[in-house]
Amino acid sequence: MSTTPVSSAPVKSNSIGLEILDYRGSKSTLCAGCGHNVVAERILEAYYEMGIQPERVMKISGIGCSSKSLAYFMSRSFSFNSVHGRMPSVATGAILANQTMRTIGISGDGDTASIGIGQFVHLLRRNLPIIYVIEDNGVYGLTKGQFSATADIGSKLKTGVINDLPPIDVCALAIQMGATFVGRSFSGDKKQLSTMLKAAIAHKGTVLLDIISPCVTFNDHEGSTKSYKYMKEHDEAVNETGFIAPFDEISVEYDHDTTVDVQMHDGSHLRLRKLHEDYTPTDKAGAVNLLMETHEKGEVLTGIFYVDTHELDFASRLNMVEEPLATLPEERVRPSREVFAELMQAHA
Repeated sequence: MSTTPVSSAPVKSNSIGLEILDYRGSKSTLCAGCGHNVVAERILEAYYEMGIQPERVMKISGIGCSSKSLAYFMSRSFSFNSVHGRMPSVATGAILANQTMRTIGISGDGDTASIGIGQFVHLLRRNLPIIYVIEDNGVYGLTKGQFSATADIGSKLKTGVINDLPPIDVCALAIQMGATFVGRSFSGDKKQLSTMLKAAIAHKGTVLLDIISPCVTFNDHEGSTKSYKYMKEHDEAVNETGFIAPFDEISVEYDHDTTVDVQMHDGSHLRLRKLHEDYTPTDKAGAVNLLMETHEKGEVLTGIFYVDTHELDFASRLNMVEEPLATLPEERVRPSREVFAELMQAHA
């Protein structure tokens, strides 16, 4: 008796011939339902769809629940957990040493807005070419759920404790300090988050993405302003995002009166349809004012708030060579006796 083999559907590949499995990481050890797991899934999908070679990506973190996320996507990439709050300085050194790599940093609201705030602001003002993701849940998950610096006034812990300190808005801070791509999303909004991540990959400069990522163990209850329920009820989108990669056909119908088109560094296009009247993502002051106004209303504004594709990134300002520094021969990094003598004479 003969049997007919069952045909299997062809496996889908991206623009560089890799499958989605090539971008997978280890099995998550975070709590079931944690928003961080969703963020990791969206990140690996974005790099897959953008056709980025995993081996050309550096993943860097600080310490915290968010820092465990590095293990859950692109296991073939270079990965480094730094000291708590010190990811910006480690990332700066790594990026300047090797500009051929793409860098994504994963941090938390405690890692960034508390112990690491000093280093964070200097990363922003330098416009370092990095995608800086904050998995923001308003609490310290690894140390049993105390309020972090992004917790809103009046929000309540499971223990009943009420927060009476004003929050740090990391998006407003990033815009003011010099980041050139700033946005906020929600781990439960797959479409918006995926589009923003792909646009972030196409940007050259500091990308700050504040992603509300609810902590199901310590901060997903009634009274929390970082819970799934609160976000679904108070999410106010500033724009609808669309992204056309450079290898896609750039042809979509849109209304020029209500849509902003931004060409990214790699030739891709970011299209933002205005939901707030007269809002433009290239107006720095307008972006900060809108964030402050919506916060006073108790809304959580999401979308891309600010983008600038003309500002030079940190490595370009330093006039760094493109080759990895470790590969440079001695004659290019060590001045000759003649050059050294000229320098000494010039400053005599």
